[in-house]
Amino acid sequence: MNRKRPYARILPLLVIISVIVAATVTGCGTSTGSAAPASAAPAKQLVFYSAQGYDSAMAKAFQAKTGIQVKLVDDSTGKIVAKIDAERSNPHWDVAWFDGDSTMQGLDNEGMLLQNWTPKDVSNLTALGQSLVPADKAYYPASVTAAAAIGVNTKLLSPDQYPKDWRDLLTPVFKNSLAMNDPSISGPTYPYVAGIMDIMGTAQGKQYFQDLKANGLRVFPTNDNTLKALLAGQVKAVTIQDSALAAAEVKGDPIKIIYPSSGVFTLPGVIAINKNAPDMAAAKQFVEYVLSPAGQKVMADVKNGGGDSYFNPVINGIQPNPARQQSGINWVKVDPIKAAKDENSLKKWFHDNIVQ
Repeated sequence: MNRKRPYARILPLLVIISVIVAATVTGCGTSTGSAAPASAAPAKQLVFYSAQGYDSAMAKAFQAKTGIQVKLVDDSTGKIVAKIDAERSNPHWDVAWFDGDSTMQGLDNEGMLLQNWTPKDVSNLTALGQSLVPADKAYYPASVTAAAAIGVNTKLLSPDQYPKDWRDLLTPVFKNSLAMNDPSISGPTYPYVAGIMDIMGTAQGKQYFQDLKANGLRVFPTNDNTLKALLAGQVKAVTIQDSALAAAEVKGDPIKIIYPSSGVFTLPGVIAINKNAPDMAAAKQFVEYVLSPAGQKVMADVKNGGGDSYFNPVINGIQPNPARQQSGINWVKVDPIKAAKDENSLKKWFHDNIVQ
C-alpha cells in the first residue's frame, strides 16, 4: 500500500500542470492568431476614382491629415465611368471626381450616387457654386472652368480681327482656320456642344456647327492635338477648355483667350459618393476636405495640378490663380439633366454630321 502513495500524490500535481500548460498554449494561440482584438475597428481605406490633375496630391494631403489610407485610380473620365458601370453589382469605389456635371448626372440617373447628404460648411459655396448643386444633392462642385473659350494665335491675327462671340467664327477670317475637339473623345467638349444647343436652340445649334464645318472647321481628338495645330499655324483659332488655354498662355505661347459675350458654358469639377460606398465615413470626410480651404489650396497649386489648377473657385475666400481671368465672364449653366438625357444622341449626330 505504501508503494501506491507516491502515485497518489503525483497524479493531482500532473493534472494541475496540464491545466496551466493548456491555458498558456490557448493564450499564445490568441495573441499570434490575429493582428488585433476582435473588437478593434478595421483600418480605414478610401478608394478614389478620379480624372483630375491634382488628385494624387489631394490623396496624399488627405492621408497625411487623417491617417486614412487612400487608393487612387486615376484615368480619363470615360474610362472611370466605364469602370464604375462595370462594377455596378459589386462596387469597389467610395468617391468619384471628374469634370462635367452632365456625365455625373448620368450616374445619378442610374441610381449610383449618394443623395440628400450635405457636407459641412457647404454654405461657403459662392453663388455660382450653389447654382451647380443638383436638387437631390448627389454631387458637389469643387471648381469650375469653361467647357470652351476661344483661343487665338496672336502671331496670326491682329487685335481688330479677334472674335467677340461664337458666330464671329463663321466669318471669312476663319475660313479653314478654326479647330475644336471631338465630343466623343474629349470630356469637356460635350458640355460645349450641349451649351451651344442651349443658348441657340437645338435646330439653330446644329446649323451653327454645320456652318462651321462648311467654313472649314477641323476636329481633333483632344486639347493636345488642337493646341498643337494652333501653335503650328495650321489654324488661327480654337475652341477648347479655357484652363488648357491658360496653361499654354502662362508657358509663353502666343495665345489670347476670349470669352464670348453671349456666354461660356460651365464645366464644374464635380465630386460624388457611391451610395454603397465600402467606407462611407471616409468618403464623407474626403469630400468635406476637398471643399475646405486646405483642400482648395492643394488644387490651386500648379505644381500639383498643372493646367487643371487654372480654375475659377466656387468656395468663398479662396484666392484664384492670378494667371487666370476671373471677372468679366458671362457664365451659362448647362442643364445637366437635359444634357445627360441628350448625350448619346448629340454625340452620334455630331460624329455623323460634323466629324465625318
